[in-house]
Amino acid sequence: MTKPDNGAVGRADGPQRRRPTVYQVAELAGVSIATVSRALRADEPVAPETRQRVLAAARALNWWPSRAAQTLAGEAHDAVAIIMPDLAGPYYAQVVAGFESEVVGRDSVVMVMATHGRAASERLVRDLASRIDGLVVMGESVPEPTLREMAAQVPLVLLARPALPDVTTVVCENVQAAETLTRHLFDHGRRRLRFVGDPEGTPDVRERWTGFVRAHTDAGVPLVAGPVDCERLEAESGYRAGLEVLRDPEVDAVFCANDELASGVYRAAAEVGRTVPGDLAVTGWDDVTLAAHLSPRLTTVRQPMRELGAAAARLLFEQTGGARTPRTVQLDTEVVIRASCGCPG
Repeated sequence: MTKPDNGAVGRADGPQRRRPTVYQVAELAGVSIATVSRALRADEPVAPETRQRVLAAARALNWWPSRAAQTLAGEAHDAVAIIMPDLAGPYYAQVVAGFESEVVGRDSVVMVMATHGRAASERLVRDLASRIDGLVVMGESVPEPTLREMAAQVPLVLLARPALPDVTTVVCENVQAAETLTRHLFDHGRRRLRFVGDPEGTPDVRERWTGFVRAHTDAGVPLVAGPVDCERLEAESGYRAGLEVLRDPEVDAVFCANDELASGVYRAAAEVGRTVPGDLAVTGWDDVTLAAHLSPRLTTVRQPMRELGAAAARLLFEQTGGARTPRTVQLDTEVVIRASCGCPG
């Protein structure tokens, strides 16, 4: 078999340059193309220093195996995967539904994995990456060093987490919407606001806390206290956080990191004799179905959860089809005013 003439070894980032090839990766790493293939599979026996040389060469050339190359090598899998930190709750379900909606009709199957903070999840993700054609990783379910390594092995899209250099990312806007919602509570005369949600838990909640703090700073309203950490973004955690927050009778508003937490705060308020929105405003985030069925109906921030997953899938298939330019796509959010903030129902 005659080796193709692929030009000089180097980055293929110019508009007229050819896409880098496995031959260039092998040449730069000083190994055979068979060794390149083995080094990019977590389950293949390859010396650690050799694997690192191959990964470094792949990163330097911004290369990963194309679907055509995998097919010729008998390595195409006709499968894509999405890695989630959790699967519980309507938010994750909507994101996965959006992702699947874009995969239908593309002759690929969807694999979904939730890490749940497990110690073994990193090994499982590495193994999965060697068996699929493309990967979407949501939140901080995979450590950054592993993401950088996988970006050299397989088309990768990050979802709802800070961008990394040379990796395509899809996010929803959080900071400005959180500022707007907090200012809206100030407009209702609320001054002792508490934030329910763990900023260290997910990048999205961290950005919502940032917007909450900025609104206080800009308005000259002192923060009452730091955020009330929640083990999970679910109603029971919101209930426990609500009981803690409402020990202070002067708290007049609770800004919740999602709608499920807000539903738990409703329950806590009722238990301690506080009325919503009479003497306690409550807001949420996401605008899941629950938000419009709480009483009073929940003021919240609508984010396009299905579109978040769908956009990630589209960008992933662009890459498996040969697109090489990483980019960050930000989807808009919208403050939805209902009655729980004190506005007329």
